[in-house]
Amino acid sequence: MMAIGENAKPALAAGCRWGGSKEQPVLLFPEGAIKVQATGLAILQLCDGQRSFSEIVSELQERYPEAPAKRIREESANFLEQLNAKRIVNL
Repeated sequence: MMAIGENAKPALAAGCRWGGSKEQPVLLFPEGAIKVQATGLAILQLCDGQRSFSEIVSELQERYPEAPAKRIREESANFLEQLNAKRIVNL
């Protein structure tokens, strides 16, 4: 698995889009759909192709000040790398 770079600007891959409702968002992609909740939703909503991975992590640290910064960085990277491997997120 690739390691995400600090300057990578994650974005949803072509063919991927949001569906569902505001209360129950669903990430639609060509092979299916994923119900996204909590932290995963927060991460993906920041993946607009404009913010760098470093900026996304900083924003998450502000939203979740009780969580260790290292854990936020590692879990965000792991989550995005998994979605990248499934061609849902471009890094």
